[in-house]
Amino acid sequence: MTDRDRELIAALRPLLAAEVAAEAPAAGAEAEDIEQGVWARLLRYTRMAGPPPEPARWLRRAVQAEVRGALRRSRREIPYDPMGTQPRVGAVAEPLVLDSERRRALLAVAAQLPGRCPELVRALLAGGDPTYREVSSELGMSQGSMGPLRSRCLACLRRMLTAEVGVPELRGKER
Repeated sequence: MTDRDRELIAALRPLLAAEVAAEAPAAGAEAEDIEQGVWARLLRYTRMAGPPPEPARWLRRAVQAEVRGALRRSRREIPYDPMGTQPRVGAVAEPLVLDSERRRALLAVAAQLPGRCPELVRALLAGGDPTYREVSSELGMSQGSMGPLRSRCLACLRRMLTAEVGVPELRGKER
């Protein structure tokens, strides 16, 4: 940090404290966080472009930008309440990840099916719960042949998955 940077910081410190004290409560942010963000901005700015030509104006704009950023972050953040019943982030994300992984594994096995089965299974698993009419037009096949083909493909897929995963053993009963 140069002497010029120190002089600039010393000159701007009272103005920054006043601006942050006025703006931070409206953003629901800690004044110290806003102030620290502005100082970091100032250091980056001075490294790239030298001291701002109008330091007071630049400082006010930097405070406003930091406050806007704090407002955006506060809308996305979930405050921690140790006594509350808020779900853990993992509790929300874990089912999504597991569903995605199951879908990926199912599509990988379905790709090994014979004939038109892979494209049929992919079309049936496409988002939006497609109708037989939509799937048949997409695949260029008659709607009447969809049911029997679907049954054969799912039976084959079931056999493949059973062979891959294995049959669960019966528990609590003797054989």
